[in-house]
Amino acid sequence: MGVPARFIHFHGVRHPDLMGAPEVNAFLTHLAVGEGVAASTQNQAASALLFLYRNVLERDMEAPRDIIGARPGKRVPTVLGREDVHRLLGTLEGPSYLVASLLYGSGLRLMEALTLRVKDLDLALLELRVRRGKGGQDRITMIPGSLRGGLERQLKRVCRLHQRDRQRGAGWVELPAALARKSPAPARELAWQWLFPATRLYRHEGTGQLRRHHLHETVIQRAVKVAVREVV
Repeated sequence: MGVPARFIHFHGVRHPDLMGAPEVNAFLTHLAVGEGVAASTQNQAASALLFLYRNVLERDMEAPRDIIGARPGKRVPTVLGREDVHRLLGTLEGPSYLVASLLYGSGLRLMEALTLRVKDLDLALLELRVRRGKGGQDRITMIPGSLRGGLERQLKRVCRLHQRDRQRGAGWVELPAALARKSPAPARELAWQWLFPATRLYRHEGTGQLRRHHLHETVIQRAVKVAVREVV
């Protein structure tokens, strides 16, 4: 039942043209007090009744006053505490854990983490270089010491995977456009491989090369979403 119909039934099925501001105010107050609707619902009802009187019945009607307003809806906090974050990370494994940990510990955005290359890491100094980050600028940020071991193992996995790819006639990776035009050779070097490679190869239409993309963002998003359900 729409708002005008509910308004009419609330006042004993009287025609709205026989009523006015007092009846509108009484109905809106009832929504807040009697039905406990949210403030947004009460505001929508007020707008609907103003439209009815002003545009359908062509009567002057001021915005409702002297009504009891509905309470704003309560919002659940969306920021996790430190303990919640550590518990969340503890439910993740492999690349999902490393990516999520870099987002939290190094301040990276999701795509900044997923587009890291092997050469962007300096585990001796615990630094990584973010290329073309926010504003198209490069920057250097720190790596939490707790991730050194995991990232070393990830680098070894990438190296083994790249060796297998080369043996099967693959091993190429997408390069930045300017570098690809100038010197396409690095596309098959280990240094330019994605730190978090996808599980499947694809054939590039323009060159016919068998390439490997980085992990898709939805892989991490799904993993974190499942982890949040377990923690929160």
